[in-house]
Amino acid sequence: MSLPAALAEIVDDFAALGDSDKITLLLEFADELPDLPEHLQQEAMEPVPECQSPVFLSVDAGDPGSVRLYFTAPREAPTTRGFAAILHQGLDTASAQEILDVPSDFYYDLGLGSVVSMLRLRGMAGMLGRIKAQVRNQTSGSGSDAPGA
Repeated sequence: MSLPAALAEIVDDFAALGDSDKITLLLEFADELPDLPEHLQQEAMEPVPECQSPVFLSVDAGDPGSVRLYFTAPREAPTTRGFAAILHQGLDTASAQEILDVPSDFYYDLGLGSVVSMLRLRGMAGMLGRIKAQVRNQTSGSGSDAPGA
């Protein structure tokens, strides 16, 4: 599996834990999602309708060597917010190609399937899919990825 180093480290951290500790770590990530920079407004961001909670994201691939990611997710939705924080910490400043190379189902390796509903996990997949689509769009389709990812 091809993951940027920061995301691989997060996956390893989750893999080393039991189910209850995985939930605790996910909630810790939720607390670490950074606020939006002043130049971004939620209204200008892409919604992620695959999520059960209102999540918005923005991708800046102006420098394909260091893609910037921004998310908003309500504090009242800690699972969804945790997923956004994992993607932020794991992919922010990764190259466009590194992001496109992330397997669309990498989140299974976090081992959260036994503690979080599949519906919620599909929300994380939706976030990743939208990030990849924006990266492809902003970099004129450079890189490879499986269809439908």
